[in-house]
Amino acid sequence: MTSHVHHVTVDCGDAYTLATFWAEVLGASLADDDFPGDPEALVEAPGAALLFITVPEPKRTKNRIHLDIQPQDRTRDEEVERLLALGAMLVADHRRPNGRGWATLADPEGNEFCVECSARERALLTGTRLPVTADDVTSAVRLAVAALKEAPAAGWHTPAGTLTWTCWETVEHLSDDLFAYAAQLGPQSPSLDRDVPFHWAARREGGPANAIFADPAAGTAGLLQALEATGSMLAAMVRTTAPDVRAHHSHGISDAEGFAAMGIVETLVHTHDLAAGLGIGWTPPDDLCDRVLARLFPDAPDDSDRWTVLLWSTGRADLPGRERVTSWKWHGAPLEENPQP
Repeated sequence: MTSHVHHVTVDCGDAYTLATFWAEVLGASLADDDFPGDPEALVEAPGAALLFITVPEPKRTKNRIHLDIQPQDRTRDEEVERLLALGAMLVADHRRPNGRGWATLADPEGNEFCVECSARERALLTGTRLPVTADDVTSAVRLAVAALKEAPAAGWHTPAGTLTWTCWETVEHLSDDLFAYAAQLGPQSPSLDRDVPFHWAARREGGPANAIFADPAAGTAGLLQALEATGSMLAAMVRTTAPDVRAHHSHGISDAEGFAAMGIVETLVHTHDLAAGLGIGWTPPDDLCDRVLARLFPDAPDDSDRWTVLLWSTGRADLPGRERVTSWKWHGAPLEENPQP
């Protein structure tokens, strides 16, 4: 076994005040037992938490270690402006006219840190695709659950769009998919030629064969809670699985990113089926559709609305000038290892 970073500890003049600044920077929260005037304050950020400790000595020179931060939902320049408004100071501007480079800022006590380009900006600069991430899984499932919570209570036992399953059964099937993808990544040495041997069975003839079923007594709230839980399982496995791990899928041995993309596609298109059956609206974010198309359907048309293309790729919509898809499968294997011809 080896060690891992538990905290990144920062000496400072006012632990609580500086921790409050960094909580705003990272979109994180302070520990529940931290209050103004405390000698220590903990920012519970993803990855490694930041621990601020009040010390009597002032900062005298440039830090030998600093943080590099990457904006998640905005550009580098937008993030720089946001942080300056929070109280950061611009120390050095290394941004280049071609979009590359970074900005060095300092927090309110003078600790230097750098703001890099976002992942989207890096992809545009290098001509590479954006990866599908654990956060994308979480976002897709949360958006689906939020939409389904608006559905009328009476429609859950009607067919889900063109499917033969009811809306209730379709959510169970989706939950089962998310669970199964997480499970494939779970063993210490995942199988490359078979699924993890859970017992899958249908509760009625023609119904989905699942390992996961929701308790009918818990109602639709319980059904959607099961969906949230299995989505969180997949997100956690994607986040913690090493990039070189491979596991079996019938459409090709895949990696964690591939299983993340599969779970997202299942979530987006089955929520489309559910929306049709329940009479609710559903249009997922264009950029999320684009990322999963690039990973699982690399030959999909790139000149049309991304959500429409995803529906077309899965046999659920027409695309002008192209034949309707009647049989499909995604490209599960990592593109770099098994590129499309």
